[in-house]
Amino acid sequence: METLADLLRPGLAVVSIGLNPSLPSVQRGFYFANPVNRFWKAMQASRLGGRPLEPGVEAIRWLYEVRGIGFTDVVKRPTAGSADLRAADFRYWALRLLEKLESCRPGVAWFHGRVAWNRFAKAVGLSFSNDHWGLQQETVAGLPVFVSPNPSPANAAFSLDDLVRCYDELAALSGLAQAHWRRKKGP
Repeated sequence: METLADLLRPGLAVVSIGLNPSLPSVQRGFYFANPVNRFWKAMQASRLGGRPLEPGVEAIRWLYEVRGIGFTDVVKRPTAGSADLRAADFRYWALRLLEKLESCRPGVAWFHGRVAWNRFAKAVGLSFSNDHWGLQQETVAGLPVFVSPNPSPANAAFSLDDLVRCYDELAALSGLAQAHWRRKKGP
């Protein structure tokens, strides 16, 4: 199966967790590659990104290597849409994701969308609330969980401003907002 490689390592500030890879992302070789996905616009407008980013492999590499933002998915099987995912996908892949999070121990596990968080939590046997965005009451392997609206164009109920507010909150929570402003001001 062709899919997107995980970008995970110990010491990451944040791990970005999507529901599953989109076909355009797999074809182009980087996360959030669909040109109408709002991830990149939200990163540009928020303190999370740290600098202007042109969507692509180099931007993903910079986020990973310099900002300490890793990337993975709840389910690693690419599909045209979330409706193509099966319950068996979540039962199998959610346990793999839990192992990855336990191994790399990021500062924050960041789920894109309540569907990604809810399906993961249910598959690994966690009780969870589903009533707000941002930092959740629950943890995964002792790690803080942050949930933001999915930036997919299919999730148009949330504006770019909504996404930017969540990304700024995550930047503050993870310490990446301070790193951004130190970099902007110089040494």
